[in-house]
Amino acid sequence: MALEQTVNGQIKSAMLAKDATRLRGLRAIKAAVILAKTAEGAGGQLSEAGEIKLLTKLVKQRKDSLEIYQQQNREDLAQKEREEIEVIETFLPQQLGEAALKEALTKIIAATGAGSPADIGKVMGVATKQLAGQADGKAISAAVKELLAK
Repeated sequence: MALEQTVNGQIKSAMLAKDATRLRGLRAIKAAVILAKTAEGAGGQLSEAGEIKLLTKLVKQRKDSLEIYQQQNREDLAQKEREEIEVIETFLPQQLGEAALKEALTKIIAATGAGSPADIGKVMGVATKQLAGQADGKAISAAVKELLAK
C-alpha cells in the first residue's frame, strides 16, 4: 500500500513539473499495482514482497524490450525503455554489486551444501528468494554457475 501512495504523490509532482518521462514510468507502476491488487485472489492488498516482485517484473519486461529494440536499431523506443527502467529502479532496494553478490552467494552455497554444477537448481531456489529485488536473476544465475564451476 505504501508504494501506491508514494507513486500517487510522485505522479502529482511530475505533472506539476511537466516531467513527461518520469510521469510515464510512474503511471506504468501505478497501472501494474492496480492490476495486481485487483487480480483474482489478491484480496485488494499487495505486500511489500509483492511490491518488490512486481517492480522487478516491470524492470525485466523493459530490459527485454530494450534488448529487442536495440537489435532492431530502434533507438527512439530503446531510449524510452531506458528512461522507464531508471524511474522504476528508484523504487527497488539498492542493487548488489558483483562482489557483494558473490559474497552472498558463497554463504548460500555453503548453507545449502552445494558443491558441483549439478546443484545449481538447489542454490538458485534459495538465492532468488533471499536476494529478491537486490539482484537480477540473470546476474544471480551467472554468478552461481561461476562459483560452482570452481
